[in-house]
Amino acid sequence: MIWVVVILIIALLAVCVVLQMKVKHIREQETESKQLLDDYQKRVNEMEKLLSDYRSLEQNFDNVGQGYEEALMAFDKMEEEKQKVLKVKETLEKQSSEIMAAKQQLEQTMLKKKGIIEKYAEGIKQKLDYTHPNSGNIALLANGILNVAEIEMEQPIQCDDNVMAQDIAALAIQESGISNFQKADFKCQMVEEAQATMVFTNTKQAVRALVALLDNAMKFTAQGEIILLINIEGSTLEFCVEDSGTGVLSEFAEKIFEPYVKLNDFFEGDGIGLTVARSIARRLGGDIRLDTEYRGGARFVFSLPI
Repeated sequence: MIWVVVILIIALLAVCVVLQMKVKHIREQETESKQLLDDYQKRVNEMEKLLSDYRSLEQNFDNVGQGYEEALMAFDKMEEEKQKVLKVKETLEKQSSEIMAAKQQLEQTMLKKKGIIEKYAEGIKQKLDYTHPNSGNIALLANGILNVAEIEMEQPIQCDDNVMAQDIAALAIQESGISNFQKADFKCQMVEEAQATMVFTNTKQAVRALVALLDNAMKFTAQGEIILLINIEGSTLEFCVEDSGTGVLSEFAEKIFEPYVKLNDFFEGDGIGLTVARSIARRLGGDIRLDTEYRGGARFVFSLPI
């Protein structure tokens, strides 16, 4: 009887062990199935993401394709514009070349005319009898003609004369006729250092520039005096023309050198004398300026390199 009970107990234990093993096996299967489901869901999610990325890439590709077509159209338009610009450039270059050729021809013509005018004007001055009271007026008229021919000249003036400073002054005084000026006293002063000074310049042109300054002083001086001072300043020779006339306001110190500028229409002249005088001075390597610090009239300084 006892053995029967023992056998039953053993059998019961065996059944429990088997059931426990089956339960464990089922649980393992459930865990494995859950893992498989999770892996499957993960792969599904990855596939959906890949599909979404593919669609996005496909859309981007379509956009790129559209942008590429637009870029091609823009490039074609730019190429058309480029060809138009090139044609305009060719036309402008041709016109510029024609203008330059016409300008050169015009300059040559002007130089020839200027040469003829200078020839006759200088001939008039050479034949003048400067002892005659009106000789200065005739010389000034000749210089006025030369000024008209000179107004737009820019070429450097050829310098081939070695001349004393006092000789330039003497010729200018003679041509301007300032020695016979009745309205104001005229004086010519020279510092000792300048008495033996010689400059390498163009005598005729230097004289013309100084004559213009003396003529300007006579126009604007009704009384008092006009002084021509020859001075040395550093490495330059200076012809200073001082007068006791109406003077020039400092704000017009540069304006008066512009062509055809006249600050007072009551005085004679065309407004080109000072313009041409400065042009000549600069083309000789010097300059002409108005001394704005001078009071009691006007003071012009004509400088030439020594």
